[in-house]
Amino acid sequence: MGKANDEIFVPEVHPVSLPEQHLLEQCLIRRTRHSGPGGQHRNKVETAIEIVHLPSQVVAFAAEQRSQEVNRREAIFRLRLLLAVRIRSRICATVEPSQLWTSRCRDGRIACNERHQDFPVLLAEALDAVNSKDFNHRKAAAALGCSPSQLIRFLAKSPEALLSVNSIRAERGLHRLMP
Repeated sequence: MGKANDEIFVPEVHPVSLPEQHLLEQCLIRRTRHSGPGGQHRNKVETAIEIVHLPSQVVAFAAEQRSQEVNRREAIFRLRLLLAVRIRSRICATVEPSQLWTSRCRDGRIACNERHQDFPVLLAEALDAVNSKDFNHRKAAAALGCSPSQLIRFLAKSPEALLSVNSIRAERGLHRLMP
């Protein structure tokens, strides 16, 4: 993660954009026991969830809660975040903001909490735009219809995303983006 050679390019629709059922059809889901707070219930019941996205081998895990369903939802959200950071859609010279992006970006400001279900989809779109503009955040922001500082703040909501972008920018001799 964070380096250009860790990214995977996909020609079709980005996996984070898929409905949950379609995404999970591409995954292996394991239920396991996990130690930690929760006492005897946690040690006897398989509440931990590990999800492996088979095409990319990206793995997400959640075991913080005593409820298997809560851990499952958290693991799916974490998987979407990891896929957003690690998988790039086909590079395109022109960036057309999606309808979702346009609805979330008004007056140059991006409005989406990092825990909202739309966040991974928007993050993938932002990273694809940065990637397609050769990691020039100003050109990517202009293509997406937001300010460069808003784009940097948005990427910084996911430390892994900002680390990934800054790692590639450093390899290319560009300065680090700071929120």
